[in-house]
Amino acid sequence: MSRWLCGVALTAALAGDGLHFHVGRTPTPDEVRGQDITVFPDGAGLPEGTGTAEQGRALYQLRCAPCHGDHGEGRGDYPRLAGGQGTVSRGEPILTVGSYWPYATTVWDYIRRAMPYDNPGSLRSDEVYAITAYVLHLSDIVGSKETLNLRTLPAVRMPNRDGFIPDFRPLPQRRSGQLCPATLGCAHTIPPRN
Repeated sequence: MSRWLCGVALTAALAGDGLHFHVGRTPTPDEVRGQDITVFPDGAGLPEGTGTAEQGRALYQLRCAPCHGDHGEGRGDYPRLAGGQGTVSRGEPILTVGSYWPYATTVWDYIRRAMPYDNPGSLRSDEVYAITAYVLHLSDIVGSKETLNLRTLPAVRMPNRDGFIPDFRPLPQRRSGQLCPATLGCAHTIPPRN
């Protein structure tokens, strides 16, 4: 059989199947809601809760300091969290929460999802707000008594907030169960940043 004919047969077989592998199951709405925890830079998706750096200090010492050091200096292969301001534009930048991250909400989201390293996702929202406040306090971004919550956290101005170029490419949109590329004219565009 010629290569061309094999290619046509393979294409027809794959198109007819729709690439269904019949593995797993469709998640329930409750399962989807349980994983729908994205927090955006503007604070959309943040849950209720509050915390201050003073409250976060003890939690940080217990849950974070073994890897990140007592003052965010990092230990071993674990990254440094504090300091480094003003080094991002130099040849050897020190990338920390205080020098590199553009949004405080991203810090909160990362801590909630990935920390502590030995038990990710185990912290309550109040604990995440408190640890986030303490980590931001280590870089002098928030005061020790400043309360962070779903309204105040998005208002925190990070030192590197203007250090990234916004991506204005169109976002994909789902249509008929398939991911629709922008070239088909069904994508939303990201509004310009003010």
